[in-house]
Amino acid sequence: MSNSPLVSVVIPCYNHENYVAEALESVFNQTYKNIELTIIDDGSKDGSVAVVKKIQKENDFTFVNQENMGV
Repeated sequence: MSNSPLVSVVIPCYNHENYVAEALESVFNQTYKNIELTIIDDGSKDGSVAVVKKIQKENDFTFVNQENMGV
């Protein structure tokens, strides 16, 4: 895999509790494996953060949880 280019996937998240697990699963199921994944939560007020943290316990990716910055 060292000859394969690294692909960066960034998933923005704001109140996507119902969809974020599916988005993560889609990345994990890719046949191309040299991927770095970063999820940026922009101050979600639903259960998005809990969903991401639960999945992060079993998978390696970067999770940034910040205060809502608006547009």
